[in-house]
Amino acid sequence: MVGRTALFVILSLSLAAAGGGGPTAAAAPYHAPRTAEGTPDFEGIWSNLSYTLLERPKRYKTLIATEAQVAWALARRDALIDGRKPPPDPDAPPKPPPKPGDADPDPDDVGQATSEFPDRNVDFLRIYGQARTSLIVDPADGKLPYTPAGRKLADAADEADQHDFANPESRMPDERCLTASGGTTGPPMLNSTQNANYQILQTRGEIAILSETMHDLRIVHMGARHPAVGTHPWMGDSVGWWEGETLVIETVDQNPHDGPRFLPGGVFYLSPAAKVTERLTRISPTQIHYEFTVEDPEVYKWPWRAETMLNAAKGPIYEFACHEGNYAFPDILAGARATEKAAKAEPPKVGAQP
Repeated sequence: MVGRTALFVILSLSLAAAGGGGPTAAAAPYHAPRTAEGTPDFEGIWSNLSYTLLERPKRYKTLIATEAQVAWALARRDALIDGRKPPPDPDAPPKPPPKPGDADPDPDDVGQATSEFPDRNVDFLRIYGQARTSLIVDPADGKLPYTPAGRKLADAADEADQHDFANPESRMPDERCLTASGGTTGPPMLNSTQNANYQILQTRGEIAILSETMHDLRIVHMGARHPAVGTHPWMGDSVGWWEGETLVIETVDQNPHDGPRFLPGGVFYLSPAAKVTERLTRISPTQIHYEFTVEDPEVYKWPWRAETMLNAAKGPIYEFACHEGNYAFPDILAGARATEKAAKAEPPKVGAQP
């Protein structure tokens, strides 16, 4: 994923328990300001910028990361950005000493990673001050609970992404600039380490969520019902309602072409039958707690749940200038044709004149 210069400074707030009133005192629940219609006001620009992935990497055994683990991971990222040798992993088992002539397993790589990394100064996702190792909280192992059929779909999408260059239509929607890479536009709105900004606008009957990535606009129809006949729109069909301080958004009718969302370390897959339920609760002037549940029996063994934070951010939202499928595709397809031509070329015969 090609990095971009950070456009916003993220204002995050670590919440602490309220003091005073003795050991039994608890923090009063936060009540968001109200719109003219009397509903909680979520309007503004928010960001889910985070270094934490949807699925938990193998090196982490628990949902909560230690500060030592956070420090090592961020130091490793900074070293890779600068083209320096990353620090040794303190949690890794000791390695045998290298033998004479062995290659350095972690060589300096100046110039190779610098332009391929996203924004600097990106922290782990922190919820109530605790650094998280994954967005997924259920199942407890932080992994997508694929069924065998679901895993087959995800693997087939990954294989096609790597090897199917037959024509523009065979490429993935994010590469064609139809959807956002990594599923940041949603639903669900997955966190990113770049362009992770959203603008929310509320009216009486609709809530609009503008994603900076791909400048996609999702309309949530408040108090409405899903159409009886699906139309398979990009980002699905979203309806919403209020449960006290919480905005609940239910999305169905996923577009079949937007099934695979390519993430660092794997593929997150949704079938057209999936239902995504999002719950947004403003817990402070600068934070919205965002959780979502995915139900997709064709792909997953059981419903699974994840959570993250939306933090107040400085604006404005900037244009996301994708290539719109016009400029990169001639080179992408020409490279594929050249590779095919080279594979078909016969090796020169022994003794043949050049």
